[in-house]
Amino acid sequence: MKYEIQGENLPVVVCTMNDGETMRTESGSMSWMSPNMEMSTTTGGGIGKMFGRLFSGESMFQNRYTARGQGMIAFSSSFPGSIRAVEITPEHPVVVQKSAFLACEDSVELSVFFQKKLGAGLFGGEGFIMQKLSGSGTAFLEIDGSAVEYELASGQQMLVSSGHLAVMDETCSLDVQQVKGIKNVVFGGEGLFNTVVTGPGRVILQTMPLSKFANQLIPYLPQPSTAGSK
Repeated sequence: MKYEIQGENLPVVVCTMNDGETMRTESGSMSWMSPNMEMSTTTGGGIGKMFGRLFSGESMFQNRYTARGQGMIAFSSSFPGSIRAVEITPEHPVVVQKSAFLACEDSVELSVFFQKKLGAGLFGGEGFIMQKLSGSGTAFLEIDGSAVEYELASGQQMLVSSGHLAVMDETCSLDVQQVKGIKNVVFGGEGLFNTVVTGPGRVILQTMPLSKFANQLIPYLPQPSTAGSK
């Protein structure tokens, strides 16, 4: 399988596939394809994994697209941002935010990742349930806004505002840290807690989380009328 990521604010990844190669994606992610791509819908590993994906923010079913001869298929981003290709190996699984998964080779396994620390799940902004990509192959992930990548050494930490963590190696760990100072909490606009990511491993941060984008739009949305009915 070969691929090319095209576009800027609303990108698409175009995959060229050899006969018999298969891509797997969430329901509704395919944008266009050649007519010799064969589609099948699957639970992606049984009832347990199906409901696990539902809890992690993905659709319950997955679509598999298999090339019959040389084929082409494209998957588009659902939100302004970028698409990042990540190579998955048995020694290098990664953990991603909810709804980040776009598509992958059929040899990549998608499963649920549970936060081990209660505080990180409750206050870290990433939630108790994230997604884990393991196995072997290429996976394509949606990044909200632009992607910024760091490689953390063992014990090195990064404080991340809620929602900005997109991807991390499974070797990294998550915790939370309370924002210090009453004035900082009340007037700083950053909330009560930051997510603390500790290495070793790679982290990919996103510049405009969907939740932050939605909050920016609230002042411009029509407000419900407060006038009493007659």
